[in-house]
Amino acid sequence: MNWITNYVRPKVNALFSRRETPDNLWTKCDDCGTMLFHRELADNLNVCGNCGNHMPIGARDRLLSLFDGGIYTEVAVPEPVTDPLNFRDQKKYTDRLRDARRKTGEKDAMLVAEGDMGRTPVVVAVQDFSFMGGSMSMYVGNAIIAGAERAIELGRPFILFSAAGGARMQEGILGLMQMPRTTIAVQMLKEAGLPYIVVLTHPTTGGVTASYAMLGDVQIAEPNALIGFAGARVIEQTIGEQLPEGFQRAEYLLDHGMLDRVTPRTELKEELVTILRMLMKMEPPVAGDLPAPQITSEAEVEPPATPTDLAETEQSK
Repeated sequence: MNWITNYVRPKVNALFSRRETPDNLWTKCDDCGTMLFHRELADNLNVCGNCGNHMPIGARDRLLSLFDGGIYTEVAVPEPVTDPLNFRDQKKYTDRLRDARRKTGEKDAMLVAEGDMGRTPVVVAVQDFSFMGGSMSMYVGNAIIAGAERAIELGRPFILFSAAGGARMQEGILGLMQMPRTTIAVQMLKEAGLPYIVVLTHPTTGGVTASYAMLGDVQIAEPNALIGFAGARVIEQTIGEQLPEGFQRAEYLLDHGMLDRVTPRTELKEELVTILRMLMKMEPPVAGDLPAPQITSEAEVEPPATPTDLAETEQSK
């Protein structure tokens, strides 16, 4: 046994070899392939600085980017009965819920919060696609109703960010019943004269699209977001024709009158504030503030010079 080869050389190589960069420092854009530094990507709200590709963003990160100073208060959501159907496929529904909660740290697929956005009081609901595909459950229905009721109580507009694959199959008809429940919640907002703004993010499909996601007073979408009810392949098989390029994407829906705006994520807060203040008949938003003059007492304030004082000053020179 050669102890120099087997022991000394590996130790020396370990001391002087270049350390590998941790994998979590860089993210590869799945559209253009550019390697993006994680801090720069987070500062740009998970939008690729090279091609503008909108990558997924967490529900809480979105709330932090919307509210002034990242300060908000969560709205309490009534918790429904867990697994009312005792559903089981490859796993028990209760096990799937437990795994999703452990993975995301959230109770379910919807967060509701209140606070100020550009000095405009609002209530915001954000759907979390990382929680079981953002599927519409009884909890999601309760969250939307709780957000709408809170908005009516405070007299604030309600903004909803949708991201879902449809209704949650493990809850069966109880999940589908959230479609009429949330539609009634939206109608409550309209009767109260409060704006309801929907921002459709990638992806928004299924029963979510067929209910609260398409009932906004103003419909905004992020670039290239997939928005539709049935999948493109199912539609092609049903009608027996090839669909046009870009079908069910945000830009296609905008061109065909299904959306009002397609707005990049980095410009979304400013646009929402402008729209909401117009609908609420408030003054235009303030872009910035000048600091107030620092005056401690009247003795420190010098009176303005008179013409006589100026003339005497010139003669003395």
